[in-house]
Amino acid sequence: MAIPYPHYENNIMVAASNSSSSIPPVILTQDELKKIAAYKAVEFVESGMVVGLGTGSTAKHAVDRIGELLRLGKLENIIGIPTSKKTHEQALSLGIPLSDLDSHPVLDLAIDGADEVDPNLNLVKGRGGSLLREKMVEGVCKKFVVIVDESKLVSHIGGSGLAMPVEIVPFCWKFTAERLKMLFEDSGCVAKLRLGSNGEPFATDNGNYIVDLYFKKDIGDLRAASDSILRLAGVVEHGMFLDMATTVIVAGELGVQGAGLRILMSNGEVIAVSATFFSEIAYARYIGDIKIEEDPIQIPAVSDLCDIDRRTAGHFSW
Repeated sequence: MAIPYPHYENNIMVAASNSSSSIPPVILTQDELKKIAAYKAVEFVESGMVVGLGTGSTAKHAVDRIGELLRLGKLENIIGIPTSKKTHEQALSLGIPLSDLDSHPVLDLAIDGADEVDPNLNLVKGRGGSLLREKMVEGVCKKFVVIVDESKLVSHIGGSGLAMPVEIVPFCWKFTAERLKMLFEDSGCVAKLRLGSNGEPFATDNGNYIVDLYFKKDIGDLRAASDSILRLAGVVEHGMFLDMATTVIVAGELGVQGAGLRILMSNGEVIAVSATFFSEIAYARYIGDIKIEEDPIQIPAVSDLCDIDRRTAGHFSW
C-alpha cells in the first residue's frame, strides 16, 4: 500500500516528528539502510501495475520484497520489466511474471538504486554495468522511484569522485575513450576502460564496453554534457539520468539517533521520517506494511532540509 503522504500542490517540506525519546537507538549497516529504503519504495507498487525492476544491491531488496508480497497475496497481477539479465534471473526465481518493452512500452512505475543523487534529483547510474537497459526501462515509466542511502547524495554530478560510466562499442575503444576525455579536459577528466575480475574488458549485457569518467571539477551544464557525449560516434549511452527521478527515498544515519528516512519529490516536496520511528519498528521486525503515524509539521522552504540535517546529524552536507 502506498504511504499516506499529502498531495503535491505546494512545494513544501513535510517532516514527521515523534515525541518518544526513551526508545533506544538502532545501529544499522549500510545494507540494512538500503533494505529499509527499498521496502518503503515497494509501498508505491499496487496490484495490476507494470513495474520496472532495477539492478544492483539496493534494487535487489526491492525485487525480493515484490516477490514476497506476491507470494503472500498482498500484491496481484504484477508484471515486471527487468533491467538486466541478473535481475531477470532473480525475478524468475521469485515467481514474478516478466515481460519486455515490446509488449509494454509504457510502465506504471520503476524502482532502482543510484550511484549519485544531486540536489535536483539528477542521477548517476550504471556503476553496476546496466545503464543502457536501465535508462530504456526507466525512461518510459510514469513514476520513477530511486532508493539510496545517504552516502549517495552529492553536491553535483561527479561530486563523489567516483565513476560516471559511458557505454561504448568495443570497436576502437581507445579512440572513443580519448575523445571522451578531451570533451571534459577543463574538468580534469580521466577516462578508464572498465575491466572485469579476469582482467579483460568488462562486457555489458549488450556486449559493449564501459569507459568510466572521473572528474576533478564540476562538469557544469549537464544537458550540454549529455548532448556532447551522445554526439560522439562509438558512444551508446551514458550514466547521467537527468530529470527522470520523480521520487528519491534516502535512508541514512542521523547522528546518535540511529536511522532516518527522507522521501524527496521532484517538485521540491520532502517527507522526512524521524529516526525514532525506525527505533520503534525495530529493524529485525520489519515485515508487513509500514505506516507513517507521526503528525507532520510543515517547514516553509525546501532549502531548510540541509540546515535541519546539519543540526540533527552534524555531518550531513548535501
